[in-house]
Amino acid sequence: MMRHESEHGGVMTYSYKEDRGGHMGSEYRKPALEAIQAKCVNGSRILREGEVKGYASAGMGIIEGTEDESRGRRWGIQFECKESRTELKNERETVGKN
Repeated sequence: MMRHESEHGGVMTYSYKEDRGGHMGSEYRKPALEAIQAKCVNGSRILREGEVKGYASAGMGIIEGTEDESRGRRWGIQFECKESRTELKNERETVGKN
């Protein structure tokens, strides 16, 4: 799920369970990386990864005796898209003219 998005990157998040492979083994990691790849056709750079705090999902009520169980954990990947060579060339030419 794309949490924050700009023209040049964003933050992709996905759910995971520690007892099922953690964030690296999550079945949602591959689709998240594929979505980043689809957005950034010239490639991307991962700037930061980590657990997203404060996530709660509708219907996740606390059941008596399960308060310490971890539920609804999400991992976030902050990324930026690499610019195409044409965009870089145009940007350098514009800067050089000033």
